[in-house]
Amino acid sequence: MHRTAKKQNRILAVCLAGGFTTMLDNSVLNIAVPALRSSLEASATQIQWIVAGYSLAFGLALIPGGRLGDLRGRKQFFVAGIALFVVAGLFAAAATDPWLLVVLRLLQGAGAGLVNSQMIGTLQDVFTGPARTRALGLYQVTCAVAIALGPPLGGALIALAGPEWGWRLAFLISAPSGLATLVLAVRHLPRPAPRTTPAPGTAPGAARGLASLDPLGLLLTAAITVAVMLPFVTSAPLPAQLGLGAAAVAMAVLLARWQRHCVATGRQPLIHPALPRSAPYTLGTLTAMAQFGASLAGGLVLVMFLQDGLGLSPLAAAAVTLPSAVAMAVVSSFAWRAVQRFGAHLVPLGLTLALAAVLLSGLAALWTTGPWLPVLLGLGQLCTGAAAGLVVSPNQAQVLRYAPAEAAGVAGGILQMSQRIAAAVGISAISGIYLNSSAATPGTAYFQAALACTAVFALALLLSVLANRSTPDQPAPAPAPAPRPEVREGAVQGD
Repeated sequence: MHRTAKKQNRILAVCLAGGFTTMLDNSVLNIAVPALRSSLEASATQIQWIVAGYSLAFGLALIPGGRLGDLRGRKQFFVAGIALFVVAGLFAAAATDPWLLVVLRLLQGAGAGLVNSQMIGTLQDVFTGPARTRALGLYQVTCAVAIALGPPLGGALIALAGPEWGWRLAFLISAPSGLATLVLAVRHLPRPAPRTTPAPGTAPGAARGLASLDPLGLLLTAAITVAVMLPFVTSAPLPAQLGLGAAAVAMAVLLARWQRHCVATGRQPLIHPALPRSAPYTLGTLTAMAQFGASLAGGLVLVMFLQDGLGLSPLAAAAVTLPSAVAMAVVSSFAWRAVQRFGAHLVPLGLTLALAAVLLSGLAALWTTGPWLPVLLGLGQLCTGAAAGLVVSPNQAQVLRYAPAEAAGVAGGILQMSQRIAAAVGISAISGIYLNSSAATPGTAYFQAALACTAVFALALLLSVLANRSTPDQPAPAPAPAPRPEVREGAVQGD
């Protein structure tokens, strides 16, 4: 028993290291973008692709990565993903052309997506029950710490090395942890043990080889992801947005029909049939989308308001937002215990706290001026971080509880991809409210953006309540056990 626990802790450490590496890179670079733009003389479009291309490639890699891990085992794809991430980062640090940097960021995003899809699947494979909630909570703590360290580290690198070398060092800063993660993954992740349990309605032994990956399903899913995210990550004109939206709807209908056809003909579908039929999984995923989109959009708008509206330096703005990451890390560390006591009520409680904190922060910006405003906004960030700690890992554990074991990677990939889409939509829409506001003062513009975030948090709260009411007594069915001998009527079955 002790050896099993020790092995599980090593696997958890590998997953936490992977999460830390990928999150640190993204949060460090965000604050180095102005220096990068000046150094490479990059256009606004190129900068947009450097920043948003990472998220687009990340989202595209999640479901295929999860599917590959489910069918072929997770270790080799984790190792390949982290290796791609590190190598692309090293080349990015030496880039002299903006478009080359765009390509390298796309490769980094694909590597990060491949790694993260294997992490969620691995945690589901190795842990169950409260231990799984604890593992997911520690994963969120690690990500919060990485996000918290990113802005001050990026600001310090720019200040010490100057604009030309500072952004290059920002790309290199995740290399040591990435290399350490690679070594740990090779040593401690379990050997590939692909699942062979067919989906319901699939004949045993069917759809082997390439067909088992459902290439048409993968292609349609990738196309839908691009069609949904592209208008928001590139600020496409309205006609293009409408065209891509219509294409996404048409492809979603085609994907649904194709998945039903796969089940009917005995093939393995990309999306396990139990997932779309599960109301708790669907509503919980929508809750995660609304919470994630509102949180990231609210954080970005706050940073813009602190620097453009209040004139704070990047380091001072990072100090105001730091309490959010610290509070999320602290609360996530014990939320897995609290969920055992309060159960499903913990997520609505956290969303209520987030809603109130964002609304009060907006009111503070509207009514308060002077040196006390950053302090009040920092207190608001403390509350929003605590709220995220109460929501993210408990909701994630609750959602993934209704994913069958043979679809663990795809279920986690869908959840993370949905959050990436929500982030792209939320950041584009809510930052647009702030930037395009006709308000006379930045404080009023920030209040309007905060109202939009409040509305999205209210939607998340409603969805979480509906998810709790729809929760059945039992989670999604596990693979069927072997047939038991028939017992004659009237016979007594022994223990």
